[in-house]
Amino acid sequence: MARSRTPKFDASEVITNEIIRIIERGVLPWRKPWTAGGSSRPLRVGGEPYQGVNNFLLTMRTVMAGHSSPFWMTLPQANALDAKVRKGEKSSVVVYYGQSRKNAGGEDDHGERDDRSEEARVFRFQKSYRVFNACQIDGLPDSFFPDPEPAPEHPPSEPIPHMQAFFDAIDITTVFT
Repeated sequence: MARSRTPKFDASEVITNEIIRIIERGVLPWRKPWTAGGSSRPLRVGGEPYQGVNNFLLTMRTVMAGHSSPFWMTLPQANALDAKVRKGEKSSVVVYYGQSRKNAGGEDDHGERDDRSEEARVFRFQKSYRVFNACQIDGLPDSFFPDPEPAPEHPPSEPIPHMQAFFDAIDITTVFT
């Protein structure tokens, strides 16, 4: 059987390259306030917030692209809402890390424990998905374009003495905003 000459998609490499592009651009979008399309976090189509590296990546993508919606969805999710991703729009990669358990007999273990549980093997996996911001999709309901949350007001803070001593010792400039 011939091997494919197409390189395997590597989500970790795509994520690393995206972070490098953000840094090379010279803009520091991870400075406060952290907002993603008027929300404090990017949201899945159902309104649940993304977590982990997906939260970071989609917040950066939202800021860099200037999206005004915090909602992200896959192409099938948009199609299920009778909406269409505009031609030429670029997707963003999100990842899902999980694990599966298989019993020694080859059957999936869905939480029930028995005498064979010591023989179960755990398989960890990573899946990647491509998502689009609601601003890249035509025909979505207005609920995907909420009014931005007001920016929280924080009183100015004073430097913490032992932390300031640390920063002074390594000779870097600190800015409190």
